[in-house]
Amino acid sequence: MSKNQQATPYRDLDPTTRAALRLSRSDLSVRLRERARIYQCNEDMIADMAETILADYQALLADGRDQVAMIVPVGPVGQYPILARLCVEREVSLDRLTLFIMDEYLTDDGAWIPETDPLSFRAHMWRNLLDLLPDDMRPALVVPDPTDPGSVGRMIEDLGGVDLCYAGVGITGHLAFNEPLAGEIDPAYFAALPTRIVPLLPETRLINSVTAARGNVARIPRMAVTVGMKEILGARKLRIFMNRHWQSAAIRRLLAGPVTAAFPASLAQGHTDWTLHVVDHVLDAPEPELA
Repeated sequence: MSKNQQATPYRDLDPTTRAALRLSRSDLSVRLRERARIYQCNEDMIADMAETILADYQALLADGRDQVAMIVPVGPVGQYPILARLCVEREVSLDRLTLFIMDEYLTDDGAWIPETDPLSFRAHMWRNLLDLLPDDMRPALVVPDPTDPGSVGRMIEDLGGVDLCYAGVGITGHLAFNEPLAGEIDPAYFAALPTRIVPLLPETRLINSVTAARGNVARIPRMAVTVGMKEILGARKLRIFMNRHWQSAAIRRLLAGPVTAAFPASLAQGHTDWTLHVVDHVLDAPEPELA
């Protein structure tokens, strides 16, 4: 390539994905009008996420539900201490709630990483929610078990299904750790994948090292156990939260790109009841800007 030639941006992408990535902020806002709640800052989104979880739970109990089942992420972070405080202040017990956390990192041997590891998602939930509640107000916490991944599906069936799934979106388009599979684009196949052990893609390990390990990629595990797209898309309501600057591209592919297993979050477009909860800066165009 000569010095006067340039690589064509998006040359390896289909036309629909190219168009989605080129959506201006204003055009994206129009598409989001009936789908999204926009927040001015991350603190506003996190506070509202806690309020939303509690309101969803109470609404289901008011509708006569004896037990409520939710799939929840660890990231975004910050909502669970607020949720615990709200429950204590308002004297709302979560003892009729089952929380399925989306995923957990694994060692190379396929076991949960230790709870003493700062990256442990299950330990995060205990520190930031369960330990902040009296024993009789705590929800049941279910962590996907790498020795019996199918137990998640069985528990969900026993509970009558998942009422709500709250999710973030990874840089590869994953919901939970449902990473794209090389050469697989069939959305129907991907939508049917259950809870399972997965390898993490290099892109995921890199971005997670930036957000959680100060760029120490070697510190991020290579494997995880994840709730499947089958369980996520089977939830009666799906609420997706996006707060990272680097999600400007992801939100466009999620909302306006093709429905494809190559970008798993796009499968949300086929859900009958899904919403987006987005910090304002995520709407900015995903174009280069050298400071």
